[in-house]
Amino acid sequence: MQIAPSILSADFARLDEEINAVGADADWVHVDVMDNHFVPNLTLGLPVVAALLKHSPLPLDCHLMIEDPDRWALAYAEAGAGSVTFHAEAAHAPVRLARALRAAGARAGLAVKPATPIDPYAELLSEIDTVLIMSVEPGFGGQEFLELVLPKVRRARELVREGEHNVWIQMDGGVDEDTITRCVEAGADVFVAGSSVYGTDDPAEAVRRLRGVAEVAACGAWWCGG
Repeated sequence: MQIAPSILSADFARLDEEINAVGADADWVHVDVMDNHFVPNLTLGLPVVAALLKHSPLPLDCHLMIEDPDRWALAYAEAGAGSVTFHAEAAHAPVRLARALRAAGARAGLAVKPATPIDPYAELLSEIDTVLIMSVEPGFGGQEFLELVLPKVRRARELVREGEHNVWIQMDGGVDEDTITRCVEAGADVFVAGSSVYGTDDPAEAVRRLRGVAEVAACGAWWCGG
């Protein structure tokens, strides 16, 4: 069970402090890159990611909610991001892009919006390292978790198991101590948490609690031997 706090919910004026506040307890720093075209919001871009890479004690997990990731995504891997995720709905040549990201030393992730089915992308599982399933409509933090995505999480896990792929299944949107249990039970093993971490007085303790709840849920989950 991995926890990736999202700095979308952090104080942008104190990002180095906010990252270090969870550095000893989290696995990744999740960076939401939005271009105000693919989604109706504008956040951080490559210059900020490059700056964060110089100071972050954790690897950066860059989620690109942008148009034309085929053109822009590789630069994030070349800058040093540990994982770069692009959207299935935006990529024109996902296999070529995933291979380029991997060749540059990053994990390659494929993200899908809540209404996008996973089965059409089953053949891509051998080319990627992470499937990111959005459990809110992408664009803004603090949204309510969409239960309707849980069957898709289960289906993604089934496809991973059937193909014996070494692929992580990541949940992003509305993850908190309540919803993380249902995510684990469905088949997820990596969790992006924004307001449930940075909206608390003690972000590090929030990460520890989330991990603890996820680990307990995993003990009884159908997909990990429970």
